[in-house]
Amino acid sequence: MTATVAVLEADVTTLAVDAIANAANTQLILGAGVAGAIRRAGGPAVERACAEHEPIGLGEAAETTAGELPCRWVIHAATMDPAGATSGPVIEAATRATLERAAALGCRSVALVAFGTGVGGFPLDEAASRMCRAIAGAPALASGPLERVVIALRGAPAVAAFRAAATGAGLPLEP
Repeated sequence: MTATVAVLEADVTTLAVDAIANAANTQLILGAGVAGAIRRAGGPAVERACAEHEPIGLGEAAETTAGELPCRWVIHAATMDPAGATSGPVIEAATRATLERAAALGCRSVALVAFGTGVGGFPLDEAASRMCRAIAGAPALASGPLERVVIALRGAPAVAAFRAAATGAGLPLEP
């Protein structure tokens, strides 16, 4: 793995990275949680672009414009169906798909969020472990343009869970 990983308490919509991830539903409806924050901060262009790309399958990812966000792309990773159901394997697949899309777009940096832990209700510690294992094993990070993966989180418990999971997965953490 050539990319470094940063685990930060941060609002993903404010980060100056090439792409940010959205924990999306398969219909790419920008409702609540991170998706709602992206809709509000990115403006109507993001929502219009989502309508052009939906639906996508669970664990898949599609990119759209970032509208008024400070990044270039939003990568929408389908981590749940419209009813909110998710699973560990879907979270892993969505993590890999996001990194693959970012690499295919030529991104040097991408910011992820805690997939499935908001509206999806998936346990934080398990999501952290599954996402960090998926990052560590992602072919898109072995060689390619990605130099930095940021995991943007809300709250000290989330930061602690992801730092522990990243260390456990052997990820090269930034201090």
